[in-house]
Amino acid sequence: MKAFTYERASSVESAAKAAASNPQAKFIAGGTNLLDLMKLEIERPSHLIDVNGLGLDKIEPTSEGGLRIGALVRNTALAADERVRRDYGLLSRALLAGASGQLRNKATTAGNLLQRTRCPYFYDPNQPCNKRQPGSGCSAIGGFTRQHAVIGTSDACVATHPSDMAIAMRALDAVVETVKAEGAKRSIPMADFHRLPGDTPHIETTLEPGEIITAVVLPLPTGGKHIYRKVRDRASYAFALVSVGAIIQPDGSGRVAVGGVAHKPWRIEEADVQLKNGAKAVASVLMASARPTEQNHFKIDLVERTLGAVIVEARG
Repeated sequence: MKAFTYERASSVESAAKAAASNPQAKFIAGGTNLLDLMKLEIERPSHLIDVNGLGLDKIEPTSEGGLRIGALVRNTALAADERVRRDYGLLSRALLAGASGQLRNKATTAGNLLQRTRCPYFYDPNQPCNKRQPGSGCSAIGGFTRQHAVIGTSDACVATHPSDMAIAMRALDAVVETVKAEGAKRSIPMADFHRLPGDTPHIETTLEPGEIITAVVLPLPTGGKHIYRKVRDRASYAFALVSVGAIIQPDGSGRVAVGGVAHKPWRIEEADVQLKNGAKAVASVLMASARPTEQNHFKIDLVERTLGAVIVEARG
């Protein structure tokens, strides 16, 4: 492991300023992803800013009737919260489908959104990877792509976003609250938070240098059936080949977000309109611009079949 310096931030503003002043600095909270990447020397921060003491670990009601989830709320606490289980069951189910109990005890809300891809080529320093070393090329293109993205890809990257929680947040229309280096506050809709790869797959979110997540806000509950269905190679502790997060109302309307298929949580609002017409109609809109390889073409059918199972479950 490379040598680094360390500080404990005393305030959100000081943490943001410290990060902005050093391009090689990283925030650390649970560290469940960052520390692994540091051990492999994929991430090489020269400075770590510990944000655990900033008091961002509360779940509080908003004046609009929603919930404000602090950036440092642990995944276990969020999934177990009575209000989340009652009003935002999709979020609780998605969290429990991810990682292991030990990791959920450490992993934070903000860290979950910011976790990096589990593409095996990204994790292998001997392979070219535009996310790890911009401009070096993408080893996955032309390589083994069974687990990779089928939509929203580019000639620079075909990696997928690994978070289960982010799929639920996208379906729930959550908003990410941040503080910039100069102290200004910003609210970023989940639809705009993660970026598609384009020519710069190493830039994964719309956060600016030094900008720190302080909370994620959930809007007023919508009711309906909340379902998260994750298809993976083994029953636990595995990332999704395809996952579907859905909120379906008694009249058949609702919202759908899909994981395991793109560089970000994949949702197209026009597809939501097709829910009453069945899984095939929804999938045809969701996956209209898909560019699968021979090895991951099965994901197109798997999205439709998983959607079908979700709709059947919602109808009882």
